Amino acid sequence: MGTDTITHSCHGRGDDAGADAAERGAFALASAEEIEAVRGILTEAGLWTGTTRVAYLGLIDPPRGIAAEASGERRFRAFLHDVAGARPHDVTVSVTHGRVESDVELDTAMTGELPIMGEEFEAVEEILNADERWLAALAARGLDPATVRVAPLSPGVFEYPEEKGRRILRGLAFVQEHPEDSAWAHPVDGLVAYLDIVNRSVDQILDFGPVQVPAEHGNYTDPELTGPVRTTQKPLEIIQPEGSSFTVTGGNHVEWERWSLDVGFDIREGLVLHNIAFDDASGGDPGARVPTRRRRILDRASIAEMVVPYGDPSPVRSWQNYFDTGEYLVGQYANSLELGCDCLGEITYLSPVVSDEFGNPRTIRNGVCMHEEDWSILAKHSDLWSGVDYVRRNRRLVISFFTTVGNYDYGFYWYLYLDGTIEFEAKATGVVFTSALPDKEYPFASELAPGLGAPFHQHLFSARLDFALDGGPSRVEEEDVVRVPVGPGNERGNAFTRKRTVLSRESEAARDADAAVGRTWVVSNPESRNRLGDPVGYKLHAEAQPTLLADPASSIAARAAFATKALWVTRYDEAEKYPTGDFVNQHPGGSGLPAYVAQDRDLDGQELVLWHTFGLTHFPRPEDWPIMPVDHVGFRLRPEGFFDRSPVLDVPASAQKEGGHCH
Repeated sequence: MGTDTITHSCHGRGDDAGADAAERGAFALASAEEIEAVRGILTEAGLWTGTTRVAYLGLIDPPRGIAAEASGERRFRAFLHDVAGARPHDVTVSVTHGRVESDVELDTAMTGELPIMGEEFEAVEEILNADERWLAALAARGLDPATVRVAPLSPGVFEYPEEKGRRILRGLAFVQEHPEDSAWAHPVDGLVAYLDIVNRSVDQILDFGPVQVPAEHGNYTDPELTGPVRTTQKPLEIIQPEGSSFTVTGGNHVEWERWSLDVGFDIREGLVLHNIAFDDASGGDPGARVPTRRRRILDRASIAEMVVPYGDPSPVRSWQNYFDTGEYLVGQYANSLELGCDCLGEITYLSPVVSDEFGNPRTIRNGVCMHEEDWSILAKHSDLWSGVDYVRRNRRLVISFFTTVGNYDYGFYWYLYLDGTIEFEAKATGVVFTSALPDKEYPFASELAPGLGAPFHQHLFSARLDFALDGGPSRVEEEDVVRVPVGPGNERGNAFTRKRTVLSRESEAARDADAAVGRTWVVSNPESRNRLGDPVGYKLHAEAQPTLLADPASSIAARAAFATKALWVTRYDEAEKYPTGDFVNQHPGGSGLPAYVAQDRDLDGQELVLWHTFGLTHFPRPEDWPIMPVDHVGFRLRPEGFFDRSPVLDVPASAQKEGGHCH
């Protein structure tokens, strides 16, 4: 992975600082040489032929905890697809030892299919344009096939037994009137195609009759829509004359304001943060000289799955639900970011190296952006008695990437704050998936423009959080506020308190959020105590938005079971990587979290993983068309007795622009 520092140039490239091989640690990201080595090992083992494709290739995490520091072995996992139709393989390769460590041939009728590949996207229109039924359906609508774009869409699992064990895609059509036209403005409704992408055949064309194609264009850069561009904005510059306050060593190890972590990247999950720790000098008695100690908080943090279920029961699109992480691999579609456009200020870019579908290394230039942001007031008080006027400004470290999956664009932002808070924010933008609107009163879609609809849908994410507070075991407690009724000891009725309930087994730890009782979840280490004698902890604050709204008996509820609860807690197991299991595409459900928690393992005082579901329920607005302003959702982790006192007492006062200090 390359490390670039770029400033004050919207399209500057910077100098690739790279990472010397000698600096590479256990958590360094993949190099081009390693990816080439994987392909060489697969070839030597007879697992690579002219028809082999890589559906996934990623580094396997080193052993958890202290053992990871000593681990030098670099292992990769590869999902190999054969375009000629042979069974796929799930292979583990040790680059360190130059050998295949495991090779599992998959029966996709049982396991589900491998992730969808870009090469398959490109084949859909070609296959359909050779099908007489498809051409007849377009002709009945007066459409020229050369102007019709087909979205290649994951099929889900429904009442089609003949699809089991075959790679299926479904296609919905849109008209693109000229090369720069936004096809999403012109959905071809009443028509859907089911394709076998390996056999390059069309299983079904479902044609429910011609529907008027919405005519109004949605070209959001067209002067007809934009009107005169604003001239009122004055320059807004973010300048750090002495550079950033963080350092990057070894290619991806970051140190900032007492924080330390390793920034990872995976083509399935995108950003993965490892070894998140805080250098604490707050411990002990007042006045005592306490050495700073590096305290672990999370061994690993990622967004391990994302699903977009649609709520329109029309037969054309009732099957629509997309696992952007497990089926499409959000990391491989990461954007190359530009200074002043995607990121503003003093920026450090990381350029991860991934594998393409042919096993060749591909660098995502400036795929990860890191920078500092001022974040308003950290602490402030004007004391009446002492006369002390105190104010300190907050700032945060931002680590982010953006990905484009079809019509939607998603930003994944991790924030670290001076006070020990960790926050994640997802930013959803792009273009909403459109349909023709049957009538203005249709209850499952919004009207965006004349005759143009957008089905109601959700964007649901699963955060995987591997806790390791002070490197020890964990306990999880659910905390609710409690209203105390008027009575003895509460005669005036003003009392309220809180209740904490230990989640002691996996069967008890699939939980719903509840804003009415201010529900949070506290993770603590019972073997590490603060100076008050209490277990050190962190608290998960959820936004308490709706989880999956589909019926519990639906196909999507079985396949996206993780999204039916706001929280799951499991015992750590290195084989349990994803909330939906390893193979999501065309899997009927039951893998992942349902299978993990079915073991009903003891949780209290064990190494634990929290899986937090959060997301947006989107009823599209006219303001979301023709391009959607960013919508936001996320969660926070705040220290809860982790520190002995405020960890920001050593933050200096800000210097005023004209000299001196605030107050």
